[in-house]
Amino acid sequence: MQFVKSTCLAIAAGAATLALSAGALPKVVSAEEIVIRMAAPDWPPTRFMQEEANRSYKAPSGNDVRLELDFIPWGNFYERVAASLTSGEQKYQMIVTDSQWLGSFIEGGYYMKLNKFIDADPELQALMEDLHPALVAAYSTYPHKSENYYGFPQMPDTMVTWYRKDLFCNDAERAAFKETFGGTLPCSYEDWENVDWKAWENIGNHFRRAKGDKLGDGVADDDFYGVAYQASKTYDFSTMQINAFFWQWGGGIWDETKEPEGKAIGVVNSDANVAGFERYLDLLKLAPPAYKTGQMGIFEIQDLFMQGKVGAIIDWVGLGEPVLDPKTSQVSDKVAFGVTPGKRGSDGKIERWANIGGQPFVLTTWNSDTVNQEALDIVKWWLSEDTQIKFAKNGGQSGLKSVMAMDEYKTFRPWNQAHVAMLPWQRDVWHIPEFFELLTQQQEEFDKAITGQKSAREALDAVATFQDDILREAERIE
Repeated sequence: MQFVKSTCLAIAAGAATLALSAGALPKVVSAEEIVIRMAAPDWPPTRFMQEEANRSYKAPSGNDVRLELDFIPWGNFYERVAASLTSGEQKYQMIVTDSQWLGSFIEGGYYMKLNKFIDADPELQALMEDLHPALVAAYSTYPHKSENYYGFPQMPDTMVTWYRKDLFCNDAERAAFKETFGGTLPCSYEDWENVDWKAWENIGNHFRRAKGDKLGDGVADDDFYGVAYQASKTYDFSTMQINAFFWQWGGGIWDETKEPEGKAIGVVNSDANVAGFERYLDLLKLAPPAYKTGQMGIFEIQDLFMQGKVGAIIDWVGLGEPVLDPKTSQVSDKVAFGVTPGKRGSDGKIERWANIGGQPFVLTTWNSDTVNQEALDIVKWWLSEDTQIKFAKNGGQSGLKSVMAMDEYKTFRPWNQAHVAMLPWQRDVWHIPEFFELLTQQQEEFDKAITGQKSAREALDAVATFQDDILREAERIE
């Protein structure tokens, strides 16, 4: 056996010498430099993604992969992305996209269907299983709620209540509220779980103060208002709040999952929708007068709140970070968060249906196989537990049920408990390619009602007729 072993070693050594003399050295594979460009709205959740990628992302492939986000202002984000895609320049390998855009850009051939990648990758399958179902439905599927998958959550977002705890927990204010309205001025998170729209109305009336009036332990520095929510014809701002009133009052929007049987006329302008819209308009009168110009959007109410001019607002958690910063907020040490108000039913339970916000990110269809794999590895990195926890601790939200279920998750940011509680109440606006025409006309009609040019019913009749025409022309209604 020793002879055999020695002979084998000698043969191996000879073979190695021969190979070296022939120049057959081990082949060195050089790492490839790859840049993944992603179109993204310019706000804190995407800024954090870029900063964290710069700090910590290393491609599992060994390639030198760099993620570069192209930050675009929210005001013209859709137009810039649409112009890039339709120009054929193929600038982006990934895109942060509103869910409403999915149908338009999928049917245009720009967004990559992901099923084959998910089916072949157990890690992606596990991620999809761990994502909250409301996010999968809104961010991933087209047709809506189908099993065709296109996106993953970059930033899940919901609307919650922001409120001034120094005022709502003030003993004198609470006593005065109880004396006038016979109820409890909500101070704790648990108190807000019992707030319906009637209580919201009482809050708005209670906290209406003129400059110099007593307010809490001091006086109002300016005219002060109790409540505010979105009322702006910019992009989808009014729609995002008004849809909540439709759903809570038992109405709805045209349902794309029911085409071609689903109707617009009789649904969009139903009695339930009219009643919900009228309640929205009625409560809007308690808000700062900016709504009368159609310019009280998500950023305007954020500013009013941070300037100390309103007691409670309904706004996105994605905009919450600046309110905690004393450099940008006069109420940074006075703010707390709760679930949004809702409609109380005859059984005493409160329905809080709302329109989901936030954005998925998608892959584009012109990527090479290598770029697709690198982009999917970025997806896995972003949706890994470690990265999602870092994101949540820095003002973002995780889409993973496993992360949201952690006991400490609600402590990462003061709005997290309300956000998690609101997720099951989320629905979405349309995903179809015609969404922008539908949305633009709807926003205009809503604005006419908000500014007193039309009644709620007149506005909704005009919306329903327009949507019926557009959807019939597109053969989405028989």
